[in-house]
Amino acid sequence: MEQLTVSQLVKDLRFEGFLLVRSSDQRTGSNGSRYLDMNLTDRTGEINCKVWDGNVAPPPAGTVIKVRGLVQEYNGRLQLRVEKLRASTPEDQVDLSRLVPCAPESPEKMRSEIDETIDRFKSEDLKKIVREMLRLAGDKLEWFPAAQRLHHAERSGLLHHTTGMLRTAEHIIEAYPWLNGDLLRAGVILHDLSKIAEMKSDELGNVTDYTRDGLLIGHLVRGVAVLAEAARNVGVEGEIVVLLEHMIISHHGEAEFGSPRKPMFPEAEVLHWIDLLDARMNEMQGVMDRTPAGAFSEKIWSLDRRLYHPHYENLPE
Repeated sequence: MEQLTVSQLVKDLRFEGFLLVRSSDQRTGSNGSRYLDMNLTDRTGEINCKVWDGNVAPPPAGTVIKVRGLVQEYNGRLQLRVEKLRASTPEDQVDLSRLVPCAPESPEKMRSEIDETIDRFKSEDLKKIVREMLRLAGDKLEWFPAAQRLHHAERSGLLHHTTGMLRTAEHIIEAYPWLNGDLLRAGVILHDLSKIAEMKSDELGNVTDYTRDGLLIGHLVRGVAVLAEAARNVGVEGEIVVLLEHMIISHHGEAEFGSPRKPMFPEAEVLHWIDLLDARMNEMQGVMDRTPAGAFSEKIWSLDRRLYHPHYENLPE
């Protein structure tokens, strides 16, 4: 019998099957008792799990375990109370493609789309800088996720996020033809590249933690530093470098979200909004996938609200 996916889990359902460990820690409760706290995932979603036994060692992140337990609800979110767990063995013949969240398109196809976009740039300086930034990013771009837990937290998620934004940018450029399209496209490709230095990820796209660089510097500030290095490497200087630096450092929009400057020219403003739009649509798509039609989701903490899944099939064509 095929095991249920995380997206199919509901309260009071019993579950038994294989899941990927995204994180696991021994913790101490308010009453002094120890317990195991885990976040387990498959390609459809993630669920928090508790083992109320302080003697169970935390399984390493990035490994596959078999668990058995009861789905419960805590603070409006589903949680699996694990009664038994063990590490997987080769004899289990676990299909990792069922466990690892992956971008819907191959990394080769998405990278080709980015390269073709750069080839169409009219500015040779933009071409040089963007290609050098991609070279500095290296092979990790092929499989690196865009986040630890929120939007595009999947294998090749960074490419997925970038190509999604590029496709949206093309529609905006068509609607507002007075924008500098190549500057906006370049900002899209560059804005999150330094997430590769910000997070610790294995080749499955499983992020275990933030790096020292990520915690102390962050991908916005590091992105500006790497851009300056890339521009020096290819002999480009002047306003075009400053504009790209500003787009990177302002793309979160507000100081409370990490941007020390708000967007101060149109292409930077558009970059901020399509970044936010693509991130939220990816999060909402994941919520819709795991929420039955006609039902409300649990509260999504990153959005600070619950979402409703409409009966789309009842709407007129």
